Amino acid sequence: MALVPFPSKGTKPALDQEPDWDDQDPESDEGGKMSFLDHLDELRRRIIYSVVAVLIGLGLALFFVDRLFEFIFLPMQAMLPAGQTLIYTDPSEAFFLQIKIALMAGLIVASPVVFSQVWLFIAPGLYSHEKKLAIPFIVMSSAFFVAGAAFSHYMVFPIVWKFFVGFTNKYLTFTPRVEPAFSMYLRLVLALGITFQLPTVVLFLARMGMITPRFMIKNFKYAVMIIVLASAVLSPDGGGVGMLAMGGPVIVLYVFSIGLAWVFGKKRQKLAPEEA
Repeated sequence: MALVPFPSKGTKPALDQEPDWDDQDPESDEGGKMSFLDHLDELRRRIIYSVVAVLIGLGLALFFVDRLFEFIFLPMQAMLPAGQTLIYTDPSEAFFLQIKIALMAGLIVASPVVFSQVWLFIAPGLYSHEKKLAIPFIVMSSAFFVAGAAFSHYMVFPIVWKFFVGFTNKYLTFTPRVEPAFSMYLRLVLALGITFQLPTVVLFLARMGMITPRFMIKNFKYAVMIIVLASAVLSPDGGGVGMLAMGGPVIVLYVFSIGLAWVFGKKRQKLAPEEA
């Protein structure tokens, strides 16, 4: 922010020239300029609101924790050998497991609030016409997060879990503990919930003119390499099954995102000269 000197008593501004009290772009909002400490305070506020929303979701999920437990672990047990069940060896393991399940469910329930806080944090740096994308951003990010979690539950995790169970034979008996099993499940749910945000991010970057479909097509091979590496790091198995189950859908999402950038980015660029 520029410092503007106050005019002295003996001088008056010219009639055809007004003092430049505001040197920012006319399209940007007046509150768009924030100091570093203001940004930190805003970040703290948004994190507090998000945590409160997740805790409220946690409290609601505790009323249905038994159903959530069955929803998660029944498919796991169905893939185990007949008569086999998951076990826990620590006295507090089952108790904290229910808290973690409720916390995960609370995060999913509170995802619209969390993503709205993300938008409110970045909104001061946007132009006024870009701030109109708030509702589409919140709806799309929340929907894709839930879609990624559902895809992990119904598609990716069963493939990975079946891969590990398949090593059971007459010499080896698989007796999994619930804590490592749920940690694997949670890791995949969060990883796919986050990576499924790719279309949302690409769409809004294209609307803001920061990315083009030509750029995405040109760098497709690098995008695939990054997706494969990320899938290898996030995948809980070392056999490549989880990496393929995660990486394949994300590559499809990248291609889908190119289509979104083409539809919403290129048309807007064509209309820009006419609107001017």
